[in-house]
Amino acid sequence: MMGAPAAGIPYWRLSSFYFLYYAFLGAMMPYWSLYLQAVGLDAAAIGVVLAVMAAIRIVAPNLWGWLADRSGRRLLIIRTGAFAALIAFAALLVRTDLWWLVAVVALHSVFWNAILAQYEVITLASLGEQVHRYGQVRLWGSVSFIVAVVGAGQLFDRLSVTWLPQLLLALLVLIAAGTLLIREPAVARREPPAGGLRELLGARPVQAFLAASFLLQFSHAPYYGFFSLYLEQHGYTRAATGLIWSLGVIAEIGVFACAHRLLARFGLRAILLASLLLAALRWLMIGFGVESLALLLVAQCLHAGSFGSFHAAGIEFLRRYFGAAQQGQGQAVYAAVSFGAGGALGALLSGLLWDMSARLGFVVAALAALAGWWIVRVAVRGPLVEAPGGARETMREQAR
Repeated sequence: MMGAPAAGIPYWRLSSFYFLYYAFLGAMMPYWSLYLQAVGLDAAAIGVVLAVMAAIRIVAPNLWGWLADRSGRRLLIIRTGAFAALIAFAALLVRTDLWWLVAVVALHSVFWNAILAQYEVITLASLGEQVHRYGQVRLWGSVSFIVAVVGAGQLFDRLSVTWLPQLLLALLVLIAAGTLLIREPAVARREPPAGGLRELLGARPVQAFLAASFLLQFSHAPYYGFFSLYLEQHGYTRAATGLIWSLGVIAEIGVFACAHRLLARFGLRAILLASLLLAALRWLMIGFGVESLALLLVAQCLHAGSFGSFHAAGIEFLRRYFGAAQQGQGQAVYAAVSFGAGGALGALLSGLLWDMSARLGFVVAALAALAGWWIVRVAVRGPLVEAPGGARETMREQAR
């Protein structure tokens, strides 16, 4: 149940940008590898393109996060990123050879990665004392993802998937326009706390969380990069592919809608551990059960755990462990380590394994998720600090 918007927070303004942002991802993620295949790239080359897109997230979010925390101009950075990403992506209409594609997606990704981490900070600041409403705001991104993935699947059963860049450009125009409606909340500037970012990153809970995030996103690489190709190889239409993708996001919506209640009841550590186990199970079900629609549907429902609950717990982890003056850098480190380094290495390996065995790629993914579960279980004994006020003091002790 989504719940009614709370009084005093700009619920629909905050939600609307997530709606636009994730509509772009919904149109892109399931069909990008199909597009790259259609313009002549093999699996290894597709892996290279995907890895470059992910690798940019190692550096770009940290650069933008540092700049935002120092300047306080988060909204300007978001708008600059959106308009520059639009202009860069338009170059895709010129050529489609491998190295041109690599150059275009690299430039686009530099600016694209200026947007979400800083918008997350604006959202949390806008929510103020009602940060438990984050999941209910963010779920509209999941709604738009479903609309886009299903609509694009229907479209590309009728049109060539080579029309994908035009569709994505139209969505980028809407995103750039949407940034003009964002309002930056009035938040008092705070000086970084004693010890700074380096001390936070030296704490065992933070290191365990980042390692698990890296491994979880590494494990998602065969899914994000090659799942649509896997389905097409086994006779699924693109419309069916879109519907299968959308089921996972429907499950994600359910988690975001009740994330604050799950966090209150089970705590951060338990949710992170459960998410990693569910991810491992999901990849094995997809790898060995692709010919069974029933198994695929169950596996897609596990997206609620492999992504939804982990991300909700991760955002809350960052909010509690990083001070107001370092939220941008905290979000950027998370994006760089997980979606950046984890996604890049996973994409490269998935591309290399694909021609050998698609199933092997999902087995490796399951092992990576299990490794993340083991790290959190062993490195963080007992629950992560559940009282926000005590997080820093506890971490200083653990970092010594």
